Amino acid sequence: MSDRFVPLAFEEIPPDDMRARAAAFRDEMQRRRSVRDFSDRPVDRAIIEDGLRAAGAAPSGANKQPWHFVVVSDPALKRAIRTAAEEEERAFYEDRAPQEWLDALAPLGTDPNKPFLEQAPYLIAIFAENYGRGPDGTKEKHYYTTESVGIATGMLITALHHAGLATLTHTPSPMRFLEEVLERPENERAFLLLVVGYPDEEATVPAIDKKPLDAIATFR
Repeated sequence: MSDRFVPLAFEEIPPDDMRARAAAFRDEMQRRRSVRDFSDRPVDRAIIEDGLRAAGAAPSGANKQPWHFVVVSDPALKRAIRTAAEEEERAFYEDRAPQEWLDALAPLGTDPNKPFLEQAPYLIAIFAENYGRGPDGTKEKHYYTTESVGIATGMLITALHHAGLATLTHTPSPMRFLEEVLERPENERAFLLLVVGYPDEEATVPAIDKKPLDAIATFR
């Protein structure tokens, strides 16, 4: 075997156990909800770190791993992010968003005010690297960047939910302010802002349904 390859560490699981695990994980993930009412209760940083390690295990184009996660807990930085995000959100709700989009958002009860950006103990700003740098500083092309970062983000959300935390994907548009507030390099662009913490004791979520399997999958 070439030294460029190593044996696959694959653990085969008995079929009955596989079905049980798949069903248990299905039930766990179906309990996941996007939360907008967060507690300021502290969260152990080790949980966040392990969630990021799980996200970093995501597949990526040519294994370039074109992502960077900026974890924000500093109150002043969270305040700066909230101020900038709400400015963009007001412009969105008042001027930029077509009525069709506003109508689609109405059942979710969203508006330009984003107090959760300060209430939650952690914000994780996720950046996509448009290109990388080699050890000698040369520019390296990245492949399938958006797809790769999207997969990593999904794995991060899943890992944090599995650990017992609530999350919210926040995507004010545009998000260039994150690059400025967090002083990111020119090769990075803001992809998503993930709000992380415990839900408030009186948190509520919209009464929504998810599509059934036959509406989202086709078996041929």
